[in-house]
Amino acid sequence: MRRTIWRTAIAIAAVGIMGGMTACSSGGGGAGNDGKNGQMTLWTHNAGNKAELAAIKQIVDDYNASQSKTKIKVQAFPQDSYNDSVAAAASAKKLPCIVDIDGPNVPNWAWAKYLAPLDLSVDLDKNLPTTLGKWNDKVYSVGYYDVALAMLSRKSVLDEAGIRIATVEQPWTRDELDGALAKLKAEGKWDYPLDLGTAGTGEWLPYAYSPFLQSFGGDLINRKDFQSADGVLNGDAAHDWASWFQGLIDNGYVAKKSGTDSTLDFQNGKSAIVYTGSWAGQSSLDVLGDDLVVMPSVDLGDGPKIGGGSWQWGVTTGCGNPKAAMDYLSFSLQPKYIAAVASATGTIPATDEAAALVPGYEPGGFFQQFRTFSKEYAVLRPETPAYPFIATEFGNATKDIINGGDPKKTLDAAVKAIDANIKSNGGFTQK
Repeated sequence: MRRTIWRTAIAIAAVGIMGGMTACSSGGGGAGNDGKNGQMTLWTHNAGNKAELAAIKQIVDDYNASQSKTKIKVQAFPQDSYNDSVAAAASAKKLPCIVDIDGPNVPNWAWAKYLAPLDLSVDLDKNLPTTLGKWNDKVYSVGYYDVALAMLSRKSVLDEAGIRIATVEQPWTRDELDGALAKLKAEGKWDYPLDLGTAGTGEWLPYAYSPFLQSFGGDLINRKDFQSADGVLNGDAAHDWASWFQGLIDNGYVAKKSGTDSTLDFQNGKSAIVYTGSWAGQSSLDVLGDDLVVMPSVDLGDGPKIGGGSWQWGVTTGCGNPKAAMDYLSFSLQPKYIAAVASATGTIPATDEAAALVPGYEPGGFFQQFRTFSKEYAVLRPETPAYPFIATEFGNATKDIINGGDPKKTLDAAVKAIDANIKSNGGFTQK
């Protein structure tokens, strides 16, 4: 399920383009006649994911059969072209009524007036908070699932090295992690005992590594007003994070560039610990069985943190029949449908009711711990229209740090660029 993160990388690039268009346009996209005359279109990026697309089509088929007023048609795009298609349609004011969108990009699309606030007939308080896309205290999108980062290892490996298994009640501290890596490195069994997925690109970089920054006490931007990154992305805590992160590589604990599939490498015994997500849970359990250990992320001083927010659904501002679009989304949020999509994607069901229907996510199930991580540790990527730009700058800075760049100069440059972007867009206030 790492595809969830790689898809996001594509979304970031496209939304950056869309944000740029918004600066010179007088309004958002519009679906024109879509939704009128009883016909409505739903766009999804799942053309390359047969299981998830089949689950979405089943929801649409069931909705179409449940009433006679509106018929929804699914249009699926290959993931590589989806966001380009959305950007082009938004520019031409020809967006469909219903679109899927990656959670971190929702504020940008809402600011650009591509999305309308949701008005659903279901109780969204039942959802994991990270499955709701918000901006300016309004909900613009809702998702059927989320994903959670974790540390996977083998019980036998940790026991042999005398390393304590981390728990929710007692996660590893920075000193414990550093000590564990030193022990594992000394055994000589692994070139790099910890795999952090450093071959990753795009959205993987802020999704995976900004939680470490936040656990040190820093952040991508000051969340009080979302107007500046100064002091949080280049303050003392951020410098400590960068030095520690760079030190993992300098000490030989982490590869400067990992293999392209960190989960598979871990399952094949190439690493002792892998930092990956809930999408890797089932395949790792299939390979390792009872030897698999799922642990929370490390507490680097301010508690464990992980990224929150995945793909979600929204209604566009120009929809010709927004009431019907909202009715469809409400219909789709039945527990059985949330469970079906989560099962198809290997992700965390958005509600407790749905989780009870997914093997492993029911109370006491092996994967329930991923939901606990999401509830306890998830931090949404900054809910600001500036996020796509912030993500790109942080990603570039992280790559520089991985490759030995000076942390202070690197972070100061990222802050300067981010602050300039926010200022040039008028603070991204409501248009």
